[in-house]
Amino acid sequence: MSLGWNILCDFDGTIALRDVTDAVLVRYARPEWELIEAAWKAGRISSRECMGQQVALLDAGRDELDALLDDIRIDPAFPEFARAAHAAGCRLTVVSDGLDYAIERILARHGLQLPVIANRLLADGERGWRLDFPHSRADCRVGSGTCKCAVAGAAPPRLRNLLIGDGQSDFCVAARADYVFAKAKLIEHCRQQRIAHAPIGGFLEALALLPSLLDGLLDAPHDTALPLPTLARTP
Repeated sequence: MSLGWNILCDFDGTIALRDVTDAVLVRYARPEWELIEAAWKAGRISSRECMGQQVALLDAGRDELDALLDDIRIDPAFPEFARAAHAAGCRLTVVSDGLDYAIERILARHGLQLPVIANRLLADGERGWRLDFPHSRADCRVGSGTCKCAVAGAAPPRLRNLLIGDGQSDFCVAARADYVFAKAKLIEHCRQQRIAHAPIGGFLEALALLPSLLDGLLDAPHDTALPLPTLARTP
């Protein structure tokens, strides 16, 4: 029996057209959040430490937070991609180092109920917030709040992992995936690290690539003609 696909899909910048956590911080966090961001970019603190400290600086009621989230746009082709993936028997999970509450609310607005693995956003009083990290790992190489590599490693043996992502939080797990649909910064990372991937601009292209993935054409030898000219597999 042929192996099926376990699709692990990033949210911020991949499904959502902007980074939701950054949007929340810009609107509602005290200015110190940018100093914490700079410390993370300089490598002085981990992603998990950065997120936890930044979320603790939020000053917003739930209604204010919800109003911002309800203005966040997603890739218009994602709902159709999700339906096609499920119809083909794929498992589709949103795996993010972002905020579970934000992701679930945004997806629900589009009629989507998908498994979400992300950092847990919890109210701390009327206007305060904090993060819990139920999917972190002490041995996570990059110190993420959500260890995407651990999620990929927990896939059933009968399934192969397809990663769909765009940025730094996807770099580590890309090497563990069987194939990658890569956006933005992840494209160059896959090229440099010689990771099998197809560059995409969005889910319209991912939807077009899905039949080739299911038919095994993306694993074809390099001298085999592929049906879509946008496919790229790095040797």
